[in-house]
Amino acid sequence: MRDQVKGFWALLFACVVWGLSGLYYKQLAAVPPLEVLAHRTLWSLVFFGAVLAMHGRLRAVGLALRGRNLLILLISAIMISTNWFGFIWSVQNGRALEASLGYYIFPLVAVGLGVVVMREAMTRAQALAVMIAASAVLYLTWGIGAPPWMALMLAGTFGAYGLIKKRLDVGPVVSVTAEVFLLAPLALALLLGLHYGWAGAAPGSGAFGSDWGTSLLLAFSGVLTGGPLILFSYAARRVRMATLGLVQYLNPTLQLSVAVIAFHEPITQWHAVALPMIWLALAIYSLTLLRRG
Repeated sequence: MRDQVKGFWALLFACVVWGLSGLYYKQLAAVPPLEVLAHRTLWSLVFFGAVLAMHGRLRAVGLALRGRNLLILLISAIMISTNWFGFIWSVQNGRALEASLGYYIFPLVAVGLGVVVMREAMTRAQALAVMIAASAVLYLTWGIGAPPWMALMLAGTFGAYGLIKKRLDVGPVVSVTAEVFLLAPLALALLLGLHYGWAGAAPGSGAFGSDWGTSLLLAFSGVLTGGPLILFSYAARRVRMATLGLVQYLNPTLQLSVAVIAFHEPITQWHAVALPMIWLALAIYSLTLLRRG
């Protein structure tokens, strides 16, 4: 099998896992989102550490955390952990549809950030796509009476995360390992506090260890986080950028399907107008990727 074909299947599998991950986090609805995030952070560190140790690359994490990179990785860690928390909270609180909207508009937010921060040139087609998406968000805000804050937060933090990572000359697995390493002390302190009853918590109030099912689900969050990322980084080196950009839309499409079909979240008349507008914006943006590709 050619490398491009293997890369495509790796990309497809990663996006399917991301798109269906809401089903997994819904099973942890009884566990507070912050506690789920803490477990996701620690178990991701275990998973990534094991992968790097197998390849003799653990030393690369220490090298990545030196000098200017340390501050950049700390900021990117805050961005990605905020994004993870927002998604978990959305799924557990009946806002999975809004979360999918955030990942739909993320590519267009990334284009806007590139223009504003990186002074990148924007083509007319890209400008039109951003304007249509912005109009859709404004229409949705007017219709439901409030901005889709969670969608904007998810798109903004993920866009900022990508922008920050552009300044790092570190591989994706090493950089994410460094990020969860920086977050691990906070995550561990939270979980120990729940277990031992610190800061007003009742002793033994943590979910881990309460039953086998919940404990295994929490531990598996490391694989669920790390596995798709490794597949994605494998694919990124083997497929064209146009393919990489287009297949990623499978993620929010599956998220949307899960929200409507599995979680029975309603699509309002405002969503029925705003979503096609965003899809149109993405179609225009995708055409520019295809033409470049």
